[in-house]
Amino acid sequence: MEGKYKSLSIFDFQKMFPDDESCYKYLVDMKWKDGFKCTKCGHTKFCAGNSPHSRQCTKCRAIESATSDTLFHKLKFPILKAFYIVYYVSTSKKGISSTEISRKLELRQKTCWLFRQKVMKSMESSKKFPMTMQVEVDETYVGGKDETAIGRNEGKKKIVVVAIEKQGKGVSRMYGRVIEKADKKNLHSFMKDHISQEAKVRTDKWSGYKGLEKEFPNLEQEKSEEKGKNFKEMHRCIMMFKAWLKGIHHSVDHLQAYINEYTYRFNRHGMKEGIFENLMRRMVDGKPYPYKLIIS
Repeated sequence: MEGKYKSLSIFDFQKMFPDDESCYKYLVDMKWKDGFKCTKCGHTKFCAGNSPHSRQCTKCRAIESATSDTLFHKLKFPILKAFYIVYYVSTSKKGISSTEISRKLELRQKTCWLFRQKVMKSMESSKKFPMTMQVEVDETYVGGKDETAIGRNEGKKKIVVVAIEKQGKGVSRMYGRVIEKADKKNLHSFMKDHISQEAKVRTDKWSGYKGLEKEFPNLEQEKSEEKGKNFKEMHRCIMMFKAWLKGIHHSVDHLQAYINEYTYRFNRHGMKEGIFENLMRRMVDGKPYPYKLIIS
């Protein structure tokens, strides 16, 4: 799993980042901790750029700032406030809405919402650590009431496939994905990304899982009892996610981003480290996420 970090209180955060200058120095140290490498030509020699904290390649002369080619790319407001947003999103136990961030930082709500989307982008699963133990998979609808929804593939509600990994009497990890249809193609793609072939997988009798035992030999299908009594942990996890989504954000259009945020935090609920440093690493390693991609 991810490396562990010391926790960071709000007092430690404010001491560590009193101004924009301290934020830029932090980004420089993190971005080029293994040495400079030009993103244009790969050259490793540089000189000072024409702006503070920037570096210029001595071969192709390309100038790179501390924020370029990261999720801080083309930031339109003070970097310190961007750091605060990362801090609030990562350390708030139940999450924080863009409206509340706007109130705290005196920024426009839309500005906070857009940058929050970039933070949630960094929360996407790396897919490097598939579930290996006892795993359950199920699908659910997420969204408000929709009288036109007749079957699993109709109506305005979105279908989400969820996988949980059970450990002892609890759940250690959880992943989810918005899918167009609960068919074999979509279910297989999700399971392949998040579940090891060695895992013991349990699903209900839905036809979309039939045939997947070829790749997941330990897959077992079991008829779901009334109100999912034989899938208690799964149903509890789904209800907790829906309650969180409704309670903090009320309703959302970009559902996958919020699934990423919830599962990122859920999968680290038993860790003592501060998530802030881990998320900052992901923000720096992440590629620019422009407005057009966010709203597409």
